Amino acid sequence: MIYEIKAFCFPFFSAVGGWLATLSVAGYTALAIRKIVKTEMIAAEPMPKPSPFSKFEVWTWTGIFLASFISALLYPTALGTNARTCLPFLLAVTVLGYMVGSGFPSDIKMVFHPIICCALSADLAALAFGYLSKSGVDAVLGYYLTKVSFNPGAGDILMAFLGSVIISFAFSMFKQRKLVKRHATEIFVSVIISSLFSLYSTALIGRLVGLKPALTVSILPKCITLALALSIASLFEDANASITGAAVVLTGLVGANFVLMMLDKLRLNDPIARGIATASSSHGFGTAALSAKEPEALPFCAIAYALTGISGTLICSVPAFRHSLLLIVG
Repeated sequence: MIYEIKAFCFPFFSAVGGWLATLSVAGYTALAIRKIVKTEMIAAEPMPKPSPFSKFEVWTWTGIFLASFISALLYPTALGTNARTCLPFLLAVTVLGYMVGSGFPSDIKMVFHPIICCALSADLAALAFGYLSKSGVDAVLGYYLTKVSFNPGAGDILMAFLGSVIISFAFSMFKQRKLVKRHATEIFVSVIISSLFSLYSTALIGRLVGLKPALTVSILPKCITLALALSIASLFEDANASITGAAVVLTGLVGANFVLMMLDKLRLNDPIARGIATASSSHGFGTAALSAKEPEALPFCAIAYALTGISGTLICSVPAFRHSLLLIVG
């Protein structure tokens, strides 16, 4: 019973405590390296804030959802399989959930992030379809992510965009290339140190609280973007990809909700330290939350976001580092 409580609580406290510790380490390391190399801070080039979703977009996705939902009820295998038939309305309701969640006031987003709205809208749609079609909610949720190329679900389509998300950050990085080059030392050093800290501190805490190694190694890449976190988890034989995904999402949600407040409390005031600390601790979710309010921090978020995933993957790919992590977790 005690172990079950530990196993339930550890991912949550690891997400909260680990995120805050990594945020602090990355931010203060960036400031310390800047003082050592004596790089003068100059203002970043202003960048435009992303425009909100239009009513036309919202109504278009609403129409797609209603039409495909009714069609799937009447003709369950219209597109060949149940998963392909359910794909349009599950994809539409996920996108629609994000659009609606993005339009909420800031105080509501603090507790009801657009990502939560995404998950909730998809779950409600699956529940409704499972009830009306009498197939059950579990079956419909199974259609969401099939991991089969010839029978994809909505989740498979969304997962396919993970790589292009990282590539898209190259545009903002290129626009600020002079500033990134000027502060390259603090960016690279702080990202590497924060990656090492996140991995080894998670392994050590898991060992100290007496968790099974399989659970601990599954949570190791919690501060790394999902696309690369799953690859890192696959390097450890006993890692559970579902737990890894849950830990990554939970850490990202914590960061997205509280990163602005904690950056201010820690007095990390310049866009470089704020961007590096945010992306190194809460990957894409934190990056989106910070860049929506402070577009000038986006280039540093983007490069730290990518470098954190790369450095974490390289660290765990080296047998010596991987074996040392396994030794720590027991």
